[in-house]
Amino acid sequence: MPIYALGDETPDIDPTAFVHPEAVLIGRVRIGAESTVWAHAVLRGDGAGIEIGARTSVQDGAVLHNTDIYRTVVGDNCTIGHLAHLEGCTVEDGALIGTSSVVLHEAVVSRGALVGANAVVTNRMIVPPNAMALGVPAKIRHDASSYEQNMRDAENYVQRGKRYRATMRRVD
Repeated sequence: MPIYALGDETPDIDPTAFVHPEAVLIGRVRIGAESTVWAHAVLRGDGAGIEIGARTSVQDGAVLHNTDIYRTVVGDNCTIGHLAHLEGCTVEDGALIGTSSVVLHEAVVSRGALVGANAVVTNRMIVPPNAMALGVPAKIRHDASSYEQNMRDAENYVQRGKRYRATMRRVD
């Protein structure tokens, strides 16, 4: 897997995490215990840094970046959907970021919240706990997300990561 230092900054990957060989990690990036980073995801920590908590899935094609001022922080037991883009934002524990959605600078996706597919969470927007953010720009639907379902989704990816670490092999 391409893991790159940038100056003195080197990615820090927990030994129980699974990072797909075709994911790219650069610079100030930390991956927590039992987390998974899937094929073609790019985590480019060339500024304030990127932090991924424990048991979190960063799915195929997701792009996580930061700025010189704003870190990108993703909590524990989160799912970051395929092709999502996170930049300089905070995603709290148990949240789900849907496929092809965008979460921008200083936005906060609170505990157990869900950002729907293709939604855009704009700068400094707050998605409350257990709410859904849907549309472009995102509009909030309160108490519409299921923290328990988000936790089941996160656990599913922890188990997939263990399977991949144990059995995936290249055959060409």
